[in-house]
Amino acid sequence: MEEWRLQKYLAHSGIASRRAAEDIIAEGRVFVNGKRVTDPATKVTLKDRVTVDGKTVKPTRTKTYIILNKPAQVLSTASDDRGRTCVVDLVDAEGARLYPVGRLDYDTKGIILLTDDGDFMQRITHPKFEMWKTYEAVVKGEPDEETLGMLRAGVELEDGKTLPAEADVVRFKGNNAVVRVKIREGRNRQVRRMLEAVGYPVLDLKRTALGGLELGELRPGKWRHMKHRDFESLFGKNEAKKLGF
Repeated sequence: MEEWRLQKYLAHSGIASRRAAEDIIAEGRVFVNGKRVTDPATKVTLKDRVTVDGKTVKPTRTKTYIILNKPAQVLSTASDDRGRTCVVDLVDAEGARLYPVGRLDYDTKGIILLTDDGDFMQRITHPKFEMWKTYEAVVKGEPDEETLGMLRAGVELEDGKTLPAEADVVRFKGNNAVVRVKIREGRNRQVRRMLEAVGYPVLDLKRTALGGLELGELRPGKWRHMKHRDFESLFGKNEAKKLGF
């Protein structure tokens, strides 16, 4: 069962904002299963009895945050008028109306987040936050340091020059190479276009991380709810706390 930080639980119960909920907790007005709790980071679930000033409180609705390992040939949309499989079809939303956070190309695999929290989605996708995205691309051939330097400096595409990226060859597959590319933009098919522009077409592409949140051992087509440590990996510990995760 999903765990909540206590101040987040109170906020979704309509008691107060997350920051105001911290004050209520610090004042000793909150009890969990009959015991006074003064630490806002205390973990609770929907099975716990939480009271504020003697009254039991429950979240009016919960926000949902899911990590999915998207397979190839799946759309990064909530629905498709042609009946093709979409990312939301692969998860059990438990009544939540989920949307993908950003997009992965139809043929690109890897980590994608789904949520019903618009603020969270904005925090991940808005360019001003420059969320780094890590990809591993199997390319035709073996790029040399000069080529990698072009990717690191930025590549001129039809829609303008890309921001400097991080790029390294991490291993080889026969006569082909696996190139790890980190970018902080979200243009359409950007990694594929960058590598093609420097002469190395992509044969296979997977996104392995968002910020510090890695795909890990999650198998293609599988998903799980995000945990507290995932938000810390995504935003950093201090920022995650400030955002109420």
